[in-house]
Amino acid sequence: MNSLDKGHAEKGRPETIKAVPVRHPGRWAGAVVIAVLGAMLLSALFTNPAFKWDIVGKYLFHDSIVHGMLVTLELTALAMIMGVVGGIILAVMRLSRNPLLSGTAWIYIWVFRGTPVLVQLVFWNFLGLIWAKLSIGVPWGPEFWSESTNVLIPTFVAALLGLGLNEAAYMAEIVRGGIQSVDEGQAEASHALGMSQFTTMRRVILPQAMRVIIPPTGNETISMLKTTSLVSVISLEEIFRAGQIIYSRNYQNIPILIVVSLWYLAFTSVLTIGQYYIERHYARGSNRTLPPTPLQRLRGLFAGKRTPKTQHDVVPGIEGGGHV
Repeated sequence: MNSLDKGHAEKGRPETIKAVPVRHPGRWAGAVVIAVLGAMLLSALFTNPAFKWDIVGKYLFHDSIVHGMLVTLELTALAMIMGVVGGIILAVMRLSRNPLLSGTAWIYIWVFRGTPVLVQLVFWNFLGLIWAKLSIGVPWGPEFWSESTNVLIPTFVAALLGLGLNEAAYMAEIVRGGIQSVDEGQAEASHALGMSQFTTMRRVILPQAMRVIIPPTGNETISMLKTTSLVSVISLEEIFRAGQIIYSRNYQNIPILIVVSLWYLAFTSVLTIGQYYIERHYARGSNRTLPPTPLQRLRGLFAGKRTPKTQHDVVPGIEGGGHV
């Protein structure tokens, strides 16, 4: 008998395979628990009179709240611009072969990351106690111009300096990590093609490092939006301070805090969506298939099609950092 003979095949169609779906009792139990907890939460939100939703609706677009909201957005945008620009400069200085530049950047990052941003805000607000006036002139010599420190640094500027300079220290480490994630051969090849150090950084290194820099920068922006509430300690009327002033007059603490929280959630949601699409844009350099947009995910869900995940799927809204 031939050793390769495996026997005779059965004639006719094979029997239908009876596939038994995998059961997930734990998953169903968890879903029931979450559904019950969600129902309890909704019931508490709509039946507990302490929430006073009518007061929430009344103050949601109150003039003071809207003004505080604009101050919060302005402070967040300016502080992040200062932080990103300062962070790039500090990161380049930190990576410099010049020990003076590298050491200066290290000391800056050490000081501003090592002290709480709340302390820095109060420090900038009371800078006039250290130097009553700021001047331009010859060191230890005559002054050409001077002005009172409190005039040059009002409350808003003090808040901006406290938040922006602190953010620059964090952004410096984020940018440094992104630059170092690019292979050294990229810079060597650029220099071999005759590019200068500045051109190599601008056209070769930074575009590739952006894929690493963008996600933590998005997290820093969302964190900065919430960190602006700390400027209430120096009496700058942003949205949280505006809420404090209102509920100190009408004693409606919980409804006003809900109003403030709703605005923070709205801003955070917009920033999270923006971060998602920016990450998706820069993912083109590493993914063959771009991650689906939320709209594409919804279409796939209603069409009964599972959306395939890419190797480097974008996960929006991952919180990190925090400057308190």
